[in-house]
Amino acid sequence: MTKILVIDDERPIRSVLREILENEKFEVDDAENGKVGFDLATKNKYDVILCDIKMPEMDGLEVLEKLQENGIDSPIIMISGHGTIDTAVEALQKGAYDFIQKPLDLNRTLVSIRNAFERSDLVKETKVLKRKIQKGKVTEIIGESDEIIAIKEMIDKVAESDARVFITGGNGTGKELVARQLHEKSNRAKAPFIEVNCAAIPAELIESELFGHEKGAFTSAIKQRQGKFEQAEGGTIFLDEIGDMSLAAQAKVLRALQENKITRVGGDKDIKVNVRVLAATNKNMIKEIADNKFREDLYHRLAVILIHVPSLNDRKDDIPLLANHFLSIICEEQGVAVKSFADDAFEKLKEANWTGNIRELRNIIERLTILCGEEITGEEVVKYANPK
Repeated sequence: MTKILVIDDERPIRSVLREILENEKFEVDDAENGKVGFDLATKNKYDVILCDIKMPEMDGLEVLEKLQENGIDSPIIMISGHGTIDTAVEALQKGAYDFIQKPLDLNRTLVSIRNAFERSDLVKETKVLKRKIQKGKVTEIIGESDEIIAIKEMIDKVAESDARVFITGGNGTGKELVARQLHEKSNRAKAPFIEVNCAAIPAELIESELFGHEKGAFTSAIKQRQGKFEQAEGGTIFLDEIGDMSLAAQAKVLRALQENKITRVGGDKDIKVNVRVLAATNKNMIKEIADNKFREDLYHRLAVILIHVPSLNDRKDDIPLLANHFLSIICEEQGVAVKSFADDAFEKLKEANWTGNIRELRNIIERLTILCGEEITGEEVVKYANPK
């Protein structure tokens, strides 16, 4: 039930507001002065707070300030029988949601309360979205296996240089995490990190995506557009699945690396670019070069530093760490109490054949989080995870 706190030193005002709000099916607490109201607001969670300005011991503006200082984010509607424009402006500047003069217009008050509820819901949704966005940006590489320790050490060695890095490994192994770590530990960390999935862009559009185009360059080019290289200026561009890039686009990428210049599709002007290039693929590049599907000169330009990310099957000792990591994140995302794994659950997870690597493991942990109780057992792993 929606909870409202009414803080007012006039008993008749408190009584009228309580009666009206309870008739509207709200749960109401009231306080006869600012100090009592402040104590209630810090101990309980209220969806909206109605607070008088002129009160003994602690006036409404002081209550407002102290609630803000204590991180109380409930919308606060100030009410006053001595209101002036200056008072209203001061209250709003200090973070009040609304200001209503006495004698109270009950319809106006109810409208303000309902609007405050909507604002409160938006604030909650925004916080959830921000948490999800932050989770999406998590770049920590989880693992203590020899292979992962070697990767972390390599990242630390080369991150601050501008050396190009070529990252190999199967789908779902975490190649993007390696690229993000290289960027975040570099001197370019405050500049953009632009990711391009070369496999997801049609061959006829890849050049426009990378280098931009001029207005009228082709039928749908209704205005000039910057490409990913320009968008990454001063930062890092990550060419994921570069083994799927067309030979024509490869030639232009090679020129960009050689000359630090690009030309937009349909344009004739050279544009200087300052970007660090990271690339990744799940393909065998030696075979791709032998089959004339990838330029050898481009490969050698990109592969100054080579980092291979092992499959999950090659680092199964990391599965308990990864499983606990994902379990903690997913429980928070799902809004459920933190769960745990029984020892035999880890053993069953290690027995699985993880063809989908880390991505597959995360999906399985999410499934187990939803379907299992407080402790996930080995029997439940066998039942729900379908280890191969």
